[in-house]
Amino acid sequence: MQIKNGLTFFDGKFVSADVSFDQKITAVGANLAPDGESFDATGCYVVPGFVDIHTHGAMGEDFSDGEASGLQPMADHYARNGVTSFLGTTMTLSENVLTKAMHTMRDFKRSGGAKLAGVNLEGPFLCAAKKGAQAECNLHKPDVAMFDRLNEASGGMVKLVTVACEEEGAMEFIRTVSKTCTVSLGHSVADYETAMRGFEAGATHATHLFNGMPSLLHRAPGIIGAAFDTGASVELICDGLHIHPCVVRVTQQLFGERLNLISDSLRCTGMPDGEYIFGGQPIELKNKKATLKGTDTLAGSTISVADAVRNLVCFGAPLEAAIYAASTAPAKAAGLADIGSIETGKCADLVVLDRALNIRAVFVDGERV
Repeated sequence: MQIKNGLTFFDGKFVSADVSFDQKITAVGANLAPDGESFDATGCYVVPGFVDIHTHGAMGEDFSDGEASGLQPMADHYARNGVTSFLGTTMTLSENVLTKAMHTMRDFKRSGGAKLAGVNLEGPFLCAAKKGAQAECNLHKPDVAMFDRLNEASGGMVKLVTVACEEEGAMEFIRTVSKTCTVSLGHSVADYETAMRGFEAGATHATHLFNGMPSLLHRAPGIIGAAFDTGASVELICDGLHIHPCVVRVTQQLFGERLNLISDSLRCTGMPDGEYIFGGQPIELKNKKATLKGTDTLAGSTISVADAVRNLVCFGAPLEAAIYAASTAPAKAAGLADIGSIETGKCADLVVLDRALNIRAVFVDGERV
């Protein structure tokens, strides 16, 4: 198979190059010799498949439900929106509920759509003061043994876990668990000094920057400043609601290739306005804004990573930076070495975008979906 005549995102920039592939990318270059069936990408961009490392659900389904029937509709939704790999992200729930969700993701066998590349445990090792839409009754002190049980239940699929580094036992948790997966700081009131200790202990990532943490202040830089100083990667919900466009521009300039675009999408993504359940709590969706019922507390988003790319460009960032933040950066952050870029030998996860950044074709492991 071959994609021809497009502007291909290669080594951080767009070049005129064809891409040949079977399940893996076999060649990238100008005017490649014909190689079977071809897709004409004239006037289009050819980019790596987007990687959503923080998504709770879509199309009425949620990973925390632990319902096998819900995973394929979500995988199909992600693929329609240019995501070729994702981490199923769970909420702060009881261990038995999380264990069921781990088993369900472990046993998932996709039939088309995007690939479930692993699990993101956003809870329960968070702090009450910055719980956001997380259920306080299920919060848990950082617990290595509990993490190990959940990771084992997932078949070793946990790629990312969030922890509030000021909580009792957090530093030992970070030192130990960072040997198994990426540890992220978030849903935390940690000051700069405490966050620095967390990153020095082994954390390398920050969960939805600015949301669920202290602000960046001139005398109190907090987790945001510590992430900048230590070289950590950071997530951003680029929906125009969670973060002001000016702050989005500043963050992209500050963090560069360490910026990760995420959806943080909820089960109400792709659904009509109304009431839904998120992490055991009622939420309301109105005009694409999801909040805890009866409050102004934002509860995740209803965008896709493709929407985040378009928004980031609209807010003033270069297209190259947006594509990198939606593909290469999150693959690196989650330790997913075989995806995230267009390189010979990597999975043939590819997206064709027109000049308005609308999706024209999606290939997962070389198969058009």
